[in-house]
Amino acid sequence: MLKILDVIDERHRLAAAVQYGAGLRVRELMNLRIKDIDSSRQQITVHCSKGDKSRVTVLPASLIELIDAQKAKLREMFKRDRSEGVPGVALPGALGRKYPKAGEKWEWFWLFPGDKLSTDPSTGIIRRHHVHPDVYGRAVIQAARKVGLEKRVTTHALRHSFATHLLEGGTDIRSLQELLGHSDIRTTEIYTHVTKNVGGTGVRSPLDAVKRDPSA
Repeated sequence: MLKILDVIDERHRLAAAVQYGAGLRVRELMNLRIKDIDSSRQQITVHCSKGDKSRVTVLPASLIELIDAQKAKLREMFKRDRSEGVPGVALPGALGRKYPKAGEKWEWFWLFPGDKLSTDPSTGIIRRHHVHPDVYGRAVIQAARKVGLEKRVTTHALRHSFATHLLEGGTDIRSLQELLGHSDIRTTEIYTHVTKNVGGTGVRSPLDAVKRDPSA
């Protein structure tokens, strides 16, 4: 699976590395905002996830410089949107109604925004949305074909690899449950059936254990 990170379209390479490195569901990945990334603590906060819950997961240390570079590019896009009067990004739930101008703030900007403006289906407002999950999903599938994977691969395979690799590296099942955001430990325990050498304690992103250049 890690070979996918090397051959996936450059536009989606960082997103794929973050998904694997943090164990995110695809919609959690696409919904990340600037404010959700804490480089100093090496953590990512996931909001309004499955079951409308929030959690904290690991931010790979090996991706911090790349994310900082991504933010620098996004600053220019953000400034351009503001100067051109583009409506702010959509906010979750009732926040948009309670704080109508918050979507124009830098901290709410998408970590993986779309290249073009599009119409918000719920409001009809033309604004900047995050990359569509289907677009990203197709990029992952194409990368899987490039490296010759014969089995069916979806974006969830990156999250699955995060879980199995952490277990194989000694992360305990309870810590993994928290990182994945599973409400039921039995869901997490499914991964123990496909891993080796499960046991021990300690949490470290599996991406940091791989000797590779994530920007390659």
